[in-house]
Amino acid sequence: MKESKVKKYSYFGEVWRRLKKNKVAVVSLFVIVLIIIIALLAPVLAPHPYDQNNPSRSLEGPSSDFLLGTDRLGRDILSRLIYGSRQSLQMGFTAVIVAAAVGIFIGAIAGYFGGWVDNLLMRLLDIYQGIPMFLLTVTLAAVLGPSLRNAIIAIGVSMVPGNARFMRACILPVRDMEYIEAAQAVNASSTRVIIRHIIPNSIAPMIVSITMGLGMAVLAGAGLSFIGLGAQPPIAEWGAMVSDGRSYMRANPQLSIYPGMCIMITVLAFNLFGDGLRDALDPRLKT
Repeated sequence: MKESKVKKYSYFGEVWRRLKKNKVAVVSLFVIVLIIIIALLAPVLAPHPYDQNNPSRSLEGPSSDFLLGTDRLGRDILSRLIYGSRQSLQMGFTAVIVAAAVGIFIGAIAGYFGGWVDNLLMRLLDIYQGIPMFLLTVTLAAVLGPSLRNAIIAIGVSMVPGNARFMRACILPVRDMEYIEAAQAVNASSTRVIIRHIIPNSIAPMIVSITMGLGMAVLAGAGLSFIGLGAQPPIAEWGAMVSDGRSYMRANPQLSIYPGMCIMITVLAFNLFGDGLRDALDPRLKT
């Protein structure tokens, strides 16, 4: 037991050592952690309630009272950006967790059993993936009804096929390893082999895929809110804020620019960190 713990610790220590060498990945990780902290501490950091209307002070520029100005209803833009991080991250993390859980389950079954089980699941996923992801997401969100919860479900469902296929690809080279044959030789059940041996030894590339999928999910959530199928007023969400400000792009472009920049920075941070994590987990890059 002690020996296995040392090996596990040394492996992740080596990954962290290589990750620290990638300055872009470290900065991206810092940005992600900062956004998460801002989202968690939104009630403390926001100078005003995100839904507090001040019609007499609508469309004001930056001032001591409103550091980034106000929107068309006189609401503080900074406070809405801070609270908006909560909704955007909630959509991203929840959708990706749901999609990853279902995708890992399907991919593990297809990759481990192979044969007709693999063929059946893969052909079903072929049909599934014949529909463009964003079109499927919009359709599901429209059928379920406009809401934050339904947007999360729609995004998660549309991301399942990609996760399932990726997990299957990760499992194929692992299922023929000697320790899998040893587990099968002592009559270990298929469930135990999959959960205790197959998934833990093939999950590393999946972690990278999940990390990069977070940026995609945040972007998809903002897109749904932009067209009115995501977060509903008066909830503050970056995509909805971009949509609210599009009618004022000439006179008050900051109404859309600020939330648009938040989306861009968040998605870019997840993608760059995912790239760095992929390089750190790749054993061929050991020095």
